[in-house]
Amino acid sequence: MVFLAVVTAAQAQQLSASVGSTPSGPSMGSGFVGVSLEYGAVHAYTGRDPRAVDPILVGLLRGLAPGQSPVIRVGGDSADQTWWPIRGTVPPPGVQYSLTPGWLRTTKALAAATAARLIMGVNLAGGRPAVATAEARAFLHGIGRRYVQAFEVGNEPDLYPYVGWYHDRQGRARFARGSSYTVGAFTREFARWRAALPNLPLAGPAFAELTWLNGMSHFLATDPRLRLVTLHRYPLRAWLTDPTSPYSATIPNLLSDFSSSQLAQGVAPYVAMTHAAGHPFRIGEMNSAAGRGRYGVSNTFAAALWVLDTLFNFAAVGVDGVNVHSLPGAAYEFSTFSQSGRSWTAFVHPEYYGMLMFAQAFPPGAQLLHTSASPSGPVKVWATRDSSFHTRVVLINKDPANTYSVTLQVSGMSSSAQLERLLAPAVSSTDGVTLGGQSFGDETSTGVLPAPPQTETVTPTLGQYTITLPPASAAMLTQ
Repeated sequence: MVFLAVVTAAQAQQLSASVGSTPSGPSMGSGFVGVSLEYGAVHAYTGRDPRAVDPILVGLLRGLAPGQSPVIRVGGDSADQTWWPIRGTVPPPGVQYSLTPGWLRTTKALAAATAARLIMGVNLAGGRPAVATAEARAFLHGIGRRYVQAFEVGNEPDLYPYVGWYHDRQGRARFARGSSYTVGAFTREFARWRAALPNLPLAGPAFAELTWLNGMSHFLATDPRLRLVTLHRYPLRAWLTDPTSPYSATIPNLLSDFSSSQLAQGVAPYVAMTHAAGHPFRIGEMNSAAGRGRYGVSNTFAAALWVLDTLFNFAAVGVDGVNVHSLPGAAYEFSTFSQSGRSWTAFVHPEYYGMLMFAQAFPPGAQLLHTSASPSGPVKVWATRDSSFHTRVVLINKDPANTYSVTLQVSGMSSSAQLERLLAPAVSSTDGVTLGGQSFGDETSTGVLPAPPQTETVTPTLGQYTITLPPASAAMLTQ
């Protein structure tokens, strides 16, 4: 149980915030918050029995897209390390994982249980369109067009000349492409894969960096089957050890504007370019720190506050959806699952709570409202209004040391409202997180919070709400 510390008005930092009445930006679409899974992680998360897919995973995915079809992207590094075995054919040298009919059955069962839309990565690094075509045909036959939304061609091809695809017997790194590989070469390869793949929408380019996006206009104009533009974003780098680098995986860096608002602002021009071409733009893979995250950062409550603020920032620049990446053993894994016989249990990590609060705060059909706060600083203010005219205001205190007393004025709101809190014992906590007073605890067997949220009634004085935000916490005011 998390208790709010008693802080006097003199001790709390004072903040004034306001919310306007005019919605801005597009309405929230269905399935904005999704997950991204590696190919080998699917069986680890679903189990191997398509008749009894892990119910906790199903519950957690439904929680992120209540009443919607969640978007699940299957890919990551494993997209270029996976193949569907072709009789009489030697796999490309970087292939480490073979798909099976059992894998297809459990993936289809997960999609059916959640009514999911799947983005399926196909192998580009191997340099053989026939390998990608065999995968795609297997997906259509074994999973079905009903669930497969698009084929994503390759994974982070802009890094092919720089990040090793596999290691040879002498331990030397081998690369998928040479140093002369360019965005133009990738565009030509994408066209070859398009011609070979079954007739289904394509997603891409799944770049890791922004550099090659400068050639995006040509890519958008020349590929008629491209229907979804995808990009990967990680603010931090788990392998960096220099504490002075803004990319180093530390809690202060994760909570900085560099890792949230600046991350989103960096993609804003490309979102606008993509929308002008008539395509949606999705962050197909995202989490706190590239390189599987860092323990003590990615698995702490700081990640919950970061993901909550970052999802709002992406929505504010027009991004159409985000897939939060996860794989077993990664520091940023959203939940750790355990199976014993036919029984499942799981520990839900802090980051998921932040994803869940965002899903509650920004339902389909809602639009952002303009907000302002003075003085500016670590407290972030976001607001939405849905199609039923419910207004939700989210306050995020990313300061791990100070309590803030927020005087909030919301245009059109003058009566009592309900306040739901996102809390943990400390910003570095890896457990003890509550959302609306509820927790999955150390072990859940359902993936659903045990009871409705506990809320506080906040009554305005002279049209203003006063809300106390403890250090490293968030709250949502709803009317």
